[in-house]
Order: sequence, then structure tokens, then C-alpha cells
Amino acid sequence: MWLRSGQRLALWLTISVVLLQSIQALPKCSVDDEDCRDRRMHPDFPEPKQPSKRVVSGEDTNEYWINLGKDFIEKKLSASINENRAKNVIMFLGDGMGLTTVSAARNLLGGEEKQLSFNEFPYTGLSKTYSVDKIVPDSACTATAYLCGVKAQEGTIGLNGDVDYGDCVKGQDKDKWVYSIAKWAQDVGKSTGVVTTTRITHASPSGVYAHIAHRDWENDQEVSGACGSGAGIEDIAYQLINGEVGSKLDFVMGGGKKHFIDSRLYENGRRGDGLNLVELYKNEVGSRNLYVETRDELMSANLNEFDRVFGLYQDDHMLYHLETNETTNQPTLEEMTRKAIEFLSKNEEGYFIFIEGGRIDLAHHENFARIALDETVEFSKAIAAARELTSEEDTLIVVTADHSHSFSYNGYPYRGNDIFGKTPATPDDEKPYMTLSYANGPSYERFFDVEKAERVDPTTVITGDRYDRFPSAWPMEDETHGGEDVGVYASGPWSHLFTGVYEQNAIPHMMGYASCLGSGLTMCARK
Repeated sequence: MWLRSGQRLALWLTISVVLLQSIQALPKCSVDDEDCRDRRMHPDFPEPKQPSKRVVSGEDTNEYWINLGKDFIEKKLSASINENRAKNVIMFLGDGMGLTTVSAARNLLGGEEKQLSFNEFPYTGLSKTYSVDKIVPDSACTATAYLCGVKAQEGTIGLNGDVDYGDCVKGQDKDKWVYSIAKWAQDVGKSTGVVTTTRITHASPSGVYAHIAHRDWENDQEVSGACGSGAGIEDIAYQLINGEVGSKLDFVMGGGKKHFIDSRLYENGRRGDGLNLVELYKNEVGSRNLYVETRDELMSANLNEFDRVFGLYQDDHMLYHLETNETTNQPTLEEMTRKAIEFLSKNEEGYFIFIEGGRIDLAHHENFARIALDETVEFSKAIAAARELTSEEDTLIVVTADHSHSFSYNGYPYRGNDIFGKTPATPDDEKPYMTLSYANGPSYERFFDVEKAERVDPTTVITGDRYDRFPSAWPMEDETHGGEDVGVYASGPWSHLFTGVYEQNAIPHMMGYASCLGSGLTMCARK
């Protein structure tokens, strides 16, 4: 017998109530209960949602993944060990580019299955980044490790571990100085260079040429304030222009003009000794030196007409890539890399160059996740250019980081989800949280209401702006570094040496082995 519409509605409501009561009566389990495998029974898991569209066609088949595995094995089996002597060595340093940063940045290329240029390198390893005195290091002591081959104390550059941070006396003891692989290359007649997106006197690039007990002593005023005007300590900028290694560098580019000029000679100058180190460089007797301050000047110059090249594009750090446009007239890291290789390749003996994507680190310190990942992609472009312009037969390229950051990438986001968006998971406070976040940093106050003692909905704070600060769980003026191992990626002669897990200070020794540089073990000495 047919039921009337009212009767059908009543029956439907009765059935719905019974079903709801049955579902609510199902046993629930804790997060740690290994016997509970049904996510529908778990109160802390998000409700199931329809998956997003597949990013790559065929991923829902066995054949796709089996063939991917076969192709990888075939690629490894077809690779041959390159034991040539490395004529050229290019070291790329992604400052603060931990493994989480690398993984998250791939999403900017179109998806997590994509590869940054250096992810394609045939050999990878991990380096341990701790310093002599700290579990989690800074960029100064790590530069001493991966460039000079000796681990040191936090904040010191080009000195061994016996010198404390800021020691005005011990830092001048040349018996405690350690020299970078750039010096090793200069000793055998190779050309040398350093390129960075930070101040050229910042911690990482300073490791190429400086010996100093405090990374902040970038000009003479900083030295005088810490050690007195009569301390006799040469500041970092002075060492770049007049030092044993700095004065012989052939190609130098970055920011930091303010540290090279006296404040009475230049409005933004920071020096107090009356010097204009830029003019000293330009007027060096017996040398054809090129000095540039804009992209136009760099790109239009005939580098074959000069013996040395020096570029300072900002008074402080160079602008973030996302801050540049047609009017800023600042070269990209890729453009500087191309010009550097073009210039240094003139030397038949070869070259060593250190190239840093330095603003990855500075963006992370500000919780600027968008900028940090964009800087990582720009860094990858520079590496791709270097690989394009050189041959694997005679050029060793090593890519690594000095340390990581307290940067997190989590929350079960669906494939194809915006990496800068929220996750599908719902925390206990029923407010969304972002796929990207930090353990600490200056964004804390934006995401936690102290008076109410509760989180602020992050989707109301993050707007899509390049300067979005992503959530941090602990308030800090600057977000901190992380202490985990960092990746090392190598291509070219003897790149197979860079596999495994090793101390960070082993890196320059392996580069030296491949190119017969330094007084340590080299391939030439073993023949």
C-alpha cells in the first residue's frame, strides 16, 4: 500500500534518528590505540572529504608507480663514476634551506612531484651542522666548516674552535686562522669569486675571505664599539678589499654598500675611518677593475675588458625577488651566476666560486614563508643555469645548506592544495590551521589572542600578501634555526664522494680532493 507524503516524511525522519543514534553509539578510540584503524571512529581525525583531482594522470594505476621505480633503477644503473680532475668547482649555498624548505618549494613548480634543479643531481648526502659549542649553529661557524674544513664556535668566521665569539685578542692570532677553499684555489692560479643576495659582508660570504671573532664586525665602527679604536682588528669589509684572500677575488657581487664607505662621504655609510673602500677598489693601481651598482650596468658591460668585477646593488641586503620589478634595476641570482661563470671561465686553469641564495634564511627569520619558498625557486634557477653553462666532465657543482629552520609542513593537505593554504584537519579548538607554520618567531602575536588565551583563525590573518607571516607557536623576535642534518647534492667529477652522512666540515675537503686543492688528501696525490 502506498504511503501518503506525510507518512513517508515521518518514516524517513524515524529512520534517520535511529541511524544517527547507532553511529553515535559506535565505540571511539584514542590516538595511540593501535587496534583502532577506522578513521571514521576517531574523534580527532577530520571528516572524510572528496579527494582533489589527481595532479598527474595515471597515478591511480599500478603501472605508473612500477614504471617510475624501474626508470629510477635504470637511471642509476646507467650512471658511471666520474673520476676526472675537476677543473672548476661551484659551491651553491642555500642559506637556511632545510629539507622541509626544499620539499615545500617544489609545490611552487606545479606540485609535490616536481623537482628543483638540484634534486636531479645524481648523488646526495646529509651533513651534520652542529658547531663546536652549539647543537644548533649559525651561518658564521657553518661557513667556516663548509668552506675552510674546520668546525668553529658560533658567530666566528675563519677561526678555529679555540676562539670564543667576540674575543678581540684571540681572533687576531694568526695561528688560529683557517683558510677557505678559495685561498686553496688562488694558491694554484685559479680564478675565484663570491656571489650572494645578502650583504657581501654577511656571515656566509665572509667565510670565503675573512677571519674575525664576531660576524657583526662588518665595518670599523662595529669593531671599535666592541674592542676599542686601537684594537687593530680589520673589519670584514676592509678584509674583502685589502685582505690576503679578498683582495685577490676576481668576481664579487651582493649588497652591503653601506659598510664600505665613511658616513661623512656617503649618506648611508657606516664607516668612521674616513675610507671609501669602493673608490680604493676602482682606483687600484695596475688593475682594470669594473664596479657596477645596477642590473643595466652589469648586463651591458663587456667583461672581457676587465681583470676584476665588483657589484654592490643595495646599501643593505639585496631586495627579495618578490620585491623587484622593472624599475628596481637589480639583477637576479641567475643573472649574476651567468655573468660570473662567463667571466671566470676565461682562466684556463679553472675557477672556484661560492654562490649563495642568502635571503631564504632571512625570510624564514621573519616567518615569511611565501618569500622563503620563492627565494628557493630562484636559487634553483641559478643552479640550473650553472649546469647549463658548464660540463659535468670537468665541473663539480655542490649544493647544500648551512642549517635548517624551525619550519613545518604538515596537516594532511590534499594533492593540488595550495601550499600556502589551510589543511583539512580540524584541531581541538575547531579553528583551521595552515599547512606551513613555524615553531617560533615574530608572527606569534598575530595568531594568538593573549587576553582570551586562544588562537586566532589564521585564515583571517593570512591574506595572500607576499609579507604574510605564517603562524608560529612560540613568541620570538626572530625565528630560530633548526638543528637537523641538511641535504648535499653533487654533480660532476668525484660527486659520488658526497653520499652518506658526514660532518659539515668534510665538504671542502671532498671538493679539494676532486680538484687537487689544499694540503689535504687529493686525487692528484694518490696517483
